Order: sequence, then C-alpha cells, then structure tokens
Amino acid sequence: MTRLLVRDLEQLATPSDAPAPVRGRALRDVELIEGAFVLAREGVIEAVGSMHDLPSLPGDVEEIDGRGLSAIPGLVDCHTHPAFAGDRVHEFALRAAGATYEELLAAGGGILSTMRATRAVGADGLTEIVARHRDAMLAHGTTTFEGKSGYGLDRETELTQLQAVRAAGGVPTWLGAHAVPPEHRDADAYLDWAIEHVLPDAARIAVAADVFVERGTFDVEQARRYLGACRKAGLALRIHGDQLSEIGAVPLAVELQARSIDHLEATGRGGVAQLAASDVAAVLLPVAALYLGRPMPPARALVDAGGAIALATDFNPGSAFCSSLPVVCTLACTQLRLTPEEALAACTVNAAYVLGLGDRGRLAAGKRADVVLLDTPDWRHLAYHLAGDVVHTVVRDGRIAYSRA
Repeated sequence: MTRLLVRDLEQLATPSDAPAPVRGRALRDVELIEGAFVLAREGVIEAVGSMHDLPSLPGDVEEIDGRGLSAIPGLVDCHTHPAFAGDRVHEFALRAAGATYEELLAAGGGILSTMRATRAVGADGLTEIVARHRDAMLAHGTTTFEGKSGYGLDRETELTQLQAVRAAGGVPTWLGAHAVPPEHRDADAYLDWAIEHVLPDAARIAVAADVFVERGTFDVEQARRYLGACRKAGLALRIHGDQLSEIGAVPLAVELQARSIDHLEATGRGGVAQLAASDVAAVLLPVAALYLGRPMPPARALVDAGGAIALATDFNPGSAFCSSLPVVCTLACTQLRLTPEEALAACTVNAAYVLGLGDRGRLAAGKRADVVLLDTPDWRHLAYHLAGDVVHTVVRDGRIAYSRA
C-alpha cells in the first residue's frame, strides 16, 4: 500500500493529547513542530515529527512538498444545515432594512420558507445540493461535517435530507423538532406524529437528534418528550438552546446529559456555571450572532469556568450563510475573545468529540489522516487572515481531496 508523506512543513500545529473534550487552560496547549512531516498509510496517520527524525521509507511513497506551508488537523464542522433548497436573500435584505428574525418567522418566512422550497426539490436535487455544500466546506478545510434535517418536516423530505447528508459523507442529525409545519395544529400534535411516523426510520439513518428550544417553537416539556423518545431509539441528543431567550434549555441539556447545546447567545451566568460543571459541550455559532445582530455567546466565561466548547458555522440559508470555519475562527478570536489556540481546539478535537468521533481532530499516530495545509509558514493565519485564501491542500482519509492548484 502506497504511503502518503507530507514533508518539509514550516510548521505543524495540533491540539495536545489532553482527554477530549479539552477544557480550560488545556485548550491553549498546542503542540508545535518546526520543520515537520506527516506520514500516513491506509487512511491513518503512521507518524508525525521533525524532518530530522523521518525514517527511511522503502516502497512506494506519494509525497507532498510542504515547503512554505503549515499543517493543522482537518477541521470538523459539528453544526450545519446543508440540506436545503432555494435561498433567503429577500429576508436578508428585509433584515438589513430593520425587520427582526421573529417578525420574519411570524410572516411565514424563516424556517417555513425554506421548508416549502426543500419539499419541492426532490431526492436527486437534495443529494446534489448537499454534495455541492460539502465541497464548498472542503475547500475551506472542513474534512468532517455534521448535517441536520429540519427543512422537510414531513416524513419523506426529512428522511431524504438525512440520506443526502449520509451520501455526501456527513454525519446526519435528525432535527425533526425544528419548527411546526402548517399542516399540524400545534407543537404537541406535530411531535406526536413525528415520533410515531418519522423517528423509527430516521433512527436508522441519523446518529443524533436535535430540537429547537425557543419561544414560538418547542418548550422544555415538549423537548424533553421528543428527546426521550429519540434516546430510546438509540440517538445521541443535541439541543438548539438560548439563541433568543433563556427558557430552560441549559438545565434540560444537563439533565438529559445531551452531547451538546448549541447557540447560547442568551445564556447568563447561571447557565455558564451549569455547563462548566457538566459534560455537555457548548457549541458556539458566532456567524449566527453576527447575522442576526445578537450578542455573542459567552465563550470567554465558559472557557474560564472550565466548560467544554466547540465552534461551528451553523451553515444555513437564513441566519448563517457561511461555510468557512476559518471565518468562524477569526470571529472567535476577534469577537469571542478566544486565542488562536483555543479556536483551533474548538473546531478540531472538541468538535469531533461532539460528533462522537474520537479518531480525528488531532495530528497524531493512530488518528485518521485528515490534514489541512495552509499557504503560510505560520498556522495562526487560519484565524488572522479574515476570509483569506489560506487553504492550500486538504488531505482527507489519507488522500488529497482538495488542492487549490
């Protein structure tokens, strides 16, 4: 089997080997190797180290010249909504003119607008759309992505969304409780239907379930019932919470030992303390806060309290039309008061933890050979160069998956 050797790197940067999820001060512990190499075989990293320690390599070896480049682990986007049709540029313009997210929802826009377009596009259309979005993420260094349903809200389209994510190599999450579709009289009636008619098949495709806990969507009791049924079906639990208001999503996440709670723009000191004392990861989505003009989530407070954080794009057509984790890293450093090292850990090893994927997120022997080569001798340009064309080459599963050349 041919090996892959990335040689003569200016720098290699990887989060330390602290147990995942990495917390507190350990988030800043990044191992840095100057003049480095990465050696992979059969999709797995065989060795990482200094060029001075590179062993002789008999047999066929495919080489990548790393001169002038730096290497980081493949980025992991643990919260995206890529299975949608159409766009919401009209709503973007209305928001720019002063309309609020809540007003757009009340007028039939928002999630329900995308639902109508997504239901109409069909299975082949959704499969092509998700593959296109995956390729866009890959060009920004994302080698692993999670993708949610939630823009179908009927049986056929929800399952088609999950299948499209899986076909694109993503990690599918059933967001069956995203909003209440118009054919159901209320949230309770819709959840009864979804649990009975969609969950059994969704659980055969998805690895996790998610719910939007917010005024106007689903309250804590409804979310508890939905997530309880999903857990019985074998799905890990995720929660959209505290995006617009605090209505009990954090205590629910801690109570149910959810894998993560995502957003947290409205989370106060009490919620920060609860999360820091728990094993629930806080997935922070600064693009959504930026798009909607909301306060940024309390990243610095969470880290300083010892909480586990991850970063993600929240890529979706309405509130975070961005597929670039490097842009998220810039926002993390400039708006969330994180260091470049903390941002790197949050969108690699900790994001992989959220998805239950312990085989990636670090550059170390035995990990999956997912490597991003940056066109800069200093890896911190990942966050430093806002929207810069910094990704040179992406290796996924030991093979070149993207090259800017």
